[in-house]
Amino acid sequence: MITGIRGTLEAKGPDWVTVTVGGVSLQVSVPTSAIPGLGSTGSTVHLHTRLMVRDDALILHGFTTLEALTLFDLLIGVSGIGPKHAHACLSTLTPEALVSAVAAEDTKALAQVHGLGQRTAARIVVELKGKLDMVWVGSSAPPAISTADDVTEALLALGYSAIEARTAVTTAGADPSLPLEEQIRLALQALSQG
Repeated sequence: MITGIRGTLEAKGPDWVTVTVGGVSLQVSVPTSAIPGLGSTGSTVHLHTRLMVRDDALILHGFTTLEALTLFDLLIGVSGIGPKHAHACLSTLTPEALVSAVAAEDTKALAQVHGLGQRTAARIVVELKGKLDMVWVGSSAPPAISTADDVTEALLALGYSAIEARTAVTTAGADPSLPLEEQIRLALQALSQG
């Protein structure tokens, strides 16, 4: 397993860099937001990496921080999210913004990512919410919104499954300042449209 590389930045592309390590040049896929921070060609860079093996290629994915690598690993574990979408998420949102969006169940922020819709954003929130609480090392993740938990409990009491309830809450994306009854109505509306 290649967990990191340190070498000379040889070339940069829109979503990749070439790093020379001990006379060997490696092409590494990186989030587009990370490229400006790597410096100019010829500078020394360090990337935390994940090697992905496909039928037709070996692809090395690189990240400037361990937090970004951890989020990449978690994102590709979400059903329907591959490395391309995970890179798009980390190119659009900083790791802190991504964690905050999941913690706040802000599907609108996640849906800004190219190639992600509301349903996929809701799936990311549902599948990552508990996992991020366990692994996130930063302190910037806000506490979960208690009114969202109240809406979920109300939907469970109405006979919906936990997954249906959580997905409806995240899809509705209700403003926490709204009255609880209005948030429940919006979640029920999201369920009827799904």
